[in-house]
Amino acid sequence: MRFLRNTLLVLAVVAIHHLPAQTFDQSKLDQFMELIESNDKGMGSLSIFQDGKEVYQKSIGYANVEEDTKATPTTTYRIGSITKTFTATLIMKLVDDGKLSLDQKLSDFYPDIANAEEITIDMMLRHRSGIFSLTDEPTYTQWMESPITKDEQIEKISNYEAAFEPDSKAAYSNSNYILLTFIVEEVSGKSFGEVLQKEILKPLKLKLASYEQPLKGDGTDAYSYFRGGGEWTMSTLTDPSVPRGAGSINATPTELNVFLDALFTGKLVSEKSLNTMMDIKDGFGIGMFQVPFYDKKAFGHTGGIDGFQSNAFYFPEEKVSLAYTGNGIVMPRNDIMIGVLSIYFGKEYELPDFKPALELSSEELDPYLGVYSSPTFPMKVTISKDGTTLIGQATGQSSFPLDAVEKDKFKFDQAGLVLEFDTTENTMTLKQGGGVFVLSKE
Repeated sequence: MRFLRNTLLVLAVVAIHHLPAQTFDQSKLDQFMELIESNDKGMGSLSIFQDGKEVYQKSIGYANVEEDTKATPTTTYRIGSITKTFTATLIMKLVDDGKLSLDQKLSDFYPDIANAEEITIDMMLRHRSGIFSLTDEPTYTQWMESPITKDEQIEKISNYEAAFEPDSKAAYSNSNYILLTFIVEEVSGKSFGEVLQKEILKPLKLKLASYEQPLKGDGTDAYSYFRGGGEWTMSTLTDPSVPRGAGSINATPTELNVFLDALFTGKLVSEKSLNTMMDIKDGFGIGMFQVPFYDKKAFGHTGGIDGFQSNAFYFPEEKVSLAYTGNGIVMPRNDIMIGVLSIYFGKEYELPDFKPALELSSEELDPYLGVYSSPTFPMKVTISKDGTTLIGQATGQSSFPLDAVEKDKFKFDQAGLVLEFDTTENTMTLKQGGGVFVLSKE
């Protein structure tokens, strides 16, 4: 599965008064998290800090379903793109130390990459370089679970033409932060892991966090899962050499909050550098973006790799940080965040009422089976079944289980996907991210 491609956390913006943070309803928040767990709508861990101290922590579900190992406050999760905030911080520390300039050109390091002589470090940090993203490579899912060397990654990136002219717009590219990983190593003369340990992990006493380490399988690290057919199925395992400084850190949400608090209170970079990081252009700052929640603003990043989905955000005015690391997502991550923040900040919020999926027999699934396509949709979608579970698979992508919502309507919550079938017309309407596509059975 592609890693680190995440939509921004979008939350309602309504200016109303809020209760002081310290009066939040902990029992309601417990109830919310326990509802998610008991209805198999998610697994993961949540941490909330106020004024630099943890005021709430909750772990739900399993770190390892197969071994029946429950998640705990010390369970570490792959945080995906939240790693970019760490990488950006290391770059800004090099800038603060006078060892690197934001105006410095990529050609000083990797001249063979398209437009390297025009691309600056600042453009890469803000996704304005136009460098092709390796995770968009058509064969990415075929090699993402295998180790890859630095030279192989640079060669892959160098082989692609620019996606657009440097600084003409912003478009998310993991290749930017993979290359920034190598630039940290070039400038420091040390491995990225060593620099991360020296500059962030050790000073902040983040003893559980690690970089580019495989999951140990001993219950200390969480594996990630997808939900379908009434059970959790282990997801893919992207090799940690693939994302590097774009997404290869493992951590607990508590440690993420320690990091966020240190970053936004000036303990890691200069005030000038922090302000530069928080300066948003076309939706991106440096290693972060801004999201609203009612009358409040937060800065941070989301992360996604394999079946892991995480959030880490800091509210500067309120001095509140929140980190959620999920290793099994059914209830959309954004909906979880809305619930958590609404309860914490004293907003009106009705706890969800989860309805069970409709149970269909294997024979009742037969009318939906087949290959669906449309001139307006870039891939064919094959619908098959595994027992009493309907299975979807787009061309070149991993298969995914579908839950029946009602007659002729199925969903895959992890991707926000809804499929509606018309068995008379032999069509399938695919809805995702605001897009609606009608595909016909071949």
